[in-house]
Amino acid sequence: MSNFDSNSTQEVGEFGSKAWCEACGICGAKMLQKVDLPSDLRWAFTELYLNPHPRIVSEAWPVSGYYFMVDNGVVSGGAGVPEHCLSLPGFHVKASWAFICNQSRSKYGSSGQKQRSSEEEILKRQIEEHIGSPITVVDIMNSVWPKSIIAALSGDDPESKTTGLHNIAASLQRPSPEFSELPCTELGVPIFNKMTETQKLKFLQLCQI
Repeated sequence: MSNFDSNSTQEVGEFGSKAWCEACGICGAKMLQKVDLPSDLRWAFTELYLNPHPRIVSEAWPVSGYYFMVDNGVVSGGAGVPEHCLSLPGFHVKASWAFICNQSRSKYGSSGQKQRSSEEEILKRQIEEHIGSPITVVDIMNSVWPKSIIAALSGDDPESKTTGLHNIAASLQRPSPEFSELPCTELGVPIFNKMTETQKLKFLQLCQI
């Protein structure tokens, strides 16, 4: 998969925008097309972003998300979350746009992914302590990962910060201005307890919490 390298990728749009979603979906499909997948494999990937910033969506683009899939040898992908994709086994997730937006621009390998998950859990816990009730910011509805799919999307080196679908998607993403002055970790995860009261209020409004 060395021909899919984020160093040669240019920003196309903000996280969740139609341009960015379309580019990610097409990239995921191309990565699947480059490997030998079982001819009878039926698998799909979807990400749906909840409560995206109003400038991200429009009447013509009301739902923010992207997909790619293989269905009995036919690979496709693009912007949106088709119902047919959701009916296939695979990885299907709904996530708060504001909660995961900023850190999605960071490039990392498998250890960085674990670090990001840990930092996001801290962010979630700090918000829950602040508001006094539990929240759901990421909802994984299905998680099935055939080895052939993992190999296609991960790249040759699991610790690479340039190859793999995530790093390419990160390189396609333009920064969103709401996060420019927020305290964040090195991976870009907002640090809720270091925000001012005004910043906390604005961030919760972005997340619609």
